[in-house]
Amino acid sequence: MSVDLTSSSGRTILAFKAGRAFRRAGTNFVDASPTKGAIVLVNEDGLLHFMWKDRTTGEVGEDLILFPGDAKLEKVPQSSWGRTYVLKFESSDQKHFFWLQGSSTRRDEEFMTNLNRTLADPNIIPIWDARNIYPASEASTSAAGASTSQPSTALPIVPETSDSTLAGTTPEQLAQLRGIVSSMTGFASEDELWLSDVLSSQNLLQLFQTHHELLPSLFPHLPPELIPSSDATPQQAVEILQRMTNSPPFRTAVAQLDRALRTGALGEFVRSLGLPESAATGVGAFLAAIAEQARQEGGTEERMEED
Repeated sequence: MSVDLTSSSGRTILAFKAGRAFRRAGTNFVDASPTKGAIVLVNEDGLLHFMWKDRTTGEVGEDLILFPGDAKLEKVPQSSWGRTYVLKFESSDQKHFFWLQGSSTRRDEEFMTNLNRTLADPNIIPIWDARNIYPASEASTSAAGASTSQPSTALPIVPETSDSTLAGTTPEQLAQLRGIVSSMTGFASEDELWLSDVLSSQNLLQLFQTHHELLPSLFPHLPPELIPSSDATPQQAVEILQRMTNSPPFRTAVAQLDRALRTGALGEFVRSLGLPESAATGVGAFLAAIAEQARQEGGTEERMEED
């Protein structure tokens, strides 16, 4: 069965054959899974997706949204055969393990160099060795799975992922939500502003408790098993959302976005939100742009009512 590894709604930057490895329960060893897979980097609406795909079924086993400079794929020095790698993050202690499945090691360094350059700056153009006569997105033929073992400091943690837009949200709800978020930015100067302070558990809980009408617009972004039933009370919905926003994956995502905004590398992403590119120059600029957008949309609604 042949599966197109590069099929995606975004732009595929690079892809190469790799399997996953998982930490053995209660030990400092990881074991390689024999499943044939591939690591694929995709740029979609200004966001960089680090994906692992099953090469047999085409199913996406992992889809991590990474911000520039927050992650790096490093070789595990304790690996007995030298082809085990770990994806590490600056903003958290998460670790994801992979092993290269090409039958030849000839392009290992080339793939790792281009991947890490792209993780640091999604706008760079990968540089491929002209002596390689096959396409850059293709690796050597697959190898059978092999077990490796090496110490690790933490279990791999896969953060929840979601769509980059608010599915099911009406323009009125979105404008109201923007206005509320913009009102949460006035307690600190721009130099002191941190996204983790604005989107703190306390601030979000207050938002959930005082604006029940906005809660349904957030439900599509919850894991299916956490979406409240149609007969759930507002308080039950608030408790579910509070549990999610207190979770390590959510807090990690906020920290990653905060860090990325400080690098100024999210121009394409903020433009996809209808914000000026200057919104990508810092946390304060990002929140100020949201506040200005909310003000303008509010003014438009008032003029329409007058008309």
